[in-house]
Amino acid sequence: MEVIKKYFDDFTEKQIKQFEALGPLYEEWNSQINLISRKDIDKLYPKHILHSLAIAPIANFANGSRILDIGTGGGFPGIPLAILYPEIEFVLCDSINKKLKVVTAIKDELRLDNVEVVWGRVEEIKQKNSFDFAVTRAVAPLGKLWNWSNALIRKGDKSEIDNGLLCLKGGDLHMEISESETSPMLWEINNYFEEEMFKDKYVVYVQK
Repeated sequence: MEVIKKYFDDFTEKQIKQFEALGPLYEEWNSQINLISRKDIDKLYPKHILHSLAIAPIANFANGSRILDIGTGGGFPGIPLAILYPEIEFVLCDSINKKLKVVTAIKDELRLDNVEVVWGRVEEIKQKNSFDFAVTRAVAPLGKLWNWSNALIRKGDKSEIDNGLLCLKGGDLHMEISESETSPMLWEINNYFEEEMFKDKYVVYVQK
């Protein structure tokens, strides 16, 4: 939890308790269902929670926004972002139901009323032009993510950046970007979070 407080210092008491509860909750559930690599569970806060929050300095979502988390898996980046932004609606989508049962249990335990959990493939979501942003973490190539999300995102500019797709990605992205037929902007996470694990990791943004 200290690594989160290192970069975010404007939490309410409720948010602090919610973030503190994530560690024990994920440790308990991970012993039953493999949400996170067993060797990574002790690095939950920097590697998964803080990484999810790397989207926040870029977008700084405006209150009332609606965000789609594509392929949320164990709830990343959606759950940490939903704690950070209690006035924003998050829809967490994934095709693997057993993982979503855990996400639902964690959401209920933390009383995250701003989170909706949806079981299914993102291609099956019919809510065109109903989201301000789509967010995702290590799910699919950029081109595929943009094809899935483009029609679901409405045009708008009430947040720090215009509405669009925000992906957490790492490594050499030149080929992936070239094949995506998009013109994204990239932010190096190391410019915001100094931990070594964020070297060569990026927030990739495609504007609607």
